[in-house]
Amino acid sequence: MGPLIPQGFINADLSLFFAFVIGLGFGYVLEQGGFSNSRKLAGVFYGYDFVVLRVFFTAATTAALGLLLFQYLGWIDYDLLYINPTFLWSIIVGGVIMGVGFILGGFCPGTSIVAAVIGKIDAMVFVVGMMIGIFFFGSFYEVFEPIYTGYSFGGTFVYDSLGMSRDFFMFMLVAIALTAFIVTRKIEDKVNGIQSTPGLFHPSYNGPFALMLGLALLVLFLPETPKAKWFEEDAKEILAKAASEEHYAEINEVAWKLLNPKANDLLLIDVREKDAFAKFSLPGAVNIPLSDIMLPQYKSILFDADNVVVFYSFSSTNADQAWMLTSRNGLKNARVLKGGLNGFFEEIFAKEHTTDSKNEMQQFDARFRERAMEAFKTGQAAEKVATKGTPVKTIVEIEAPPAGKGGC
Repeated sequence: MGPLIPQGFINADLSLFFAFVIGLGFGYVLEQGGFSNSRKLAGVFYGYDFVVLRVFFTAATTAALGLLLFQYLGWIDYDLLYINPTFLWSIIVGGVIMGVGFILGGFCPGTSIVAAVIGKIDAMVFVVGMMIGIFFFGSFYEVFEPIYTGYSFGGTFVYDSLGMSRDFFMFMLVAIALTAFIVTRKIEDKVNGIQSTPGLFHPSYNGPFALMLGLALLVLFLPETPKAKWFEEDAKEILAKAASEEHYAEINEVAWKLLNPKANDLLLIDVREKDAFAKFSLPGAVNIPLSDIMLPQYKSILFDADNVVVFYSFSSTNADQAWMLTSRNGLKNARVLKGGLNGFFEEIFAKEHTTDSKNEMQQFDARFRERAMEAFKTGQAAEKVATKGTPVKTIVEIEAPPAGKGGC
C-alpha cells in the first residue's frame, strides 16, 4: 500500500482505514485457505501438505511480476519502495528460530493471529509465547544487537548478490516456483497414498502456468524501463512547442486577468524558492519550488486544476523547465509567463508608458499598462477564486524587487 499513498491513489488520512480493510481481507483468505489449522503449516515439514509453500510462492511471484510490470507502465515508482536492509546473522538465527517454531507450533505469526481469533487454544498459546519472545528481545536488545545488526549487506537485491540481471532472475524465480508446484504435488500424492494424475501436472494448472510463464517471458524481453511512460507526452512535440514559443502567456494577458476576477482562468505557480516567494509574488500565486515540482503532494494542485496553469520565476528559464517537466508527465493546460517577473515588472512598472505613438495597438498597450500599474500599486489586483485542487490563497500586494536582484 506504500506506493499508493505518495502517488496520490489513496488519501494518507485514510491509510489506517484501508490497512484495516486489507487486514480483514488477508485474514479471511488465510482462514478460507485452512491456514488457521496448525496441521497445514506442519504438513510442509512432514511432506503430506505443501499448500502453504505453493501459496507463498504464488504470492511472491505475483507481487514481483506485478511490481515490475506496474513500474514499467509508470503506475508505481520504484524510488518510493523501501527495501529492508539485509543482516546475515539476523537471517540465519531468525530463520532457525522461526523454522523450529513452525514445526513445534504449526503456525507463523500471521496464521497464529487468525487461528487465535477464531478460538484455537494452541494458537493462543503460540501468540502468548511470541509476545514473551518479543518482550525478552526488547528488554535485552543490547545483548542481541551484535547479532541483530551483524554482517550488514544494506538494501541489496538477490539478483545483485547472484550477479545476474533483475529480469532473468525473475524468469528463473517463476520457473523454480512452477517446478516446485509440480514436485510438491507428486510428493503429497506419494506420502498420502494417492494415485498421481497422469502427465506432468494436473490439467487445472494449464491456465495459471501459461499465464505465469507468459508474464515472466514478457518481463524478460521488455526493456528495463520504457522510453516513455503511458501518460507521458511525446518529447519531440514538447520541444517543438518550446521552439515555437506558443506556450508563453503574454504579460498583458496575465495582468488583465489578474485585474478581472470573473475572466481569470489562471492558476499562477511561482517556481522560485520559498524565501524569494515570501518577499513578493503575483497575487494569488502558489509557491512550488522548481526542485519540488514533481513531488507527489503537488500533483493534485497541478493536474487536477480546472484552470490554465502559468509558471513563472524571475525570468523564463526555471519556469520553462517546470513547464517541460510537467508537460512531459501529462499536464495539458500549462503555460509560462513570458519574461518572468523581471519582464512583468519591466513592462508594468519600469517602462515609460507613452501614448504618443501613432500605432493604435501601441497606444492601447500603453494605456492598459498605465492603468494596470496603478491597480497593482493600490492593491486592486484580483485574487483568483480557488477551484478544485487549488488551495486557498491570500492577496499579496506587489512591490518591485530591489535593483539588481533576481535571476533565473
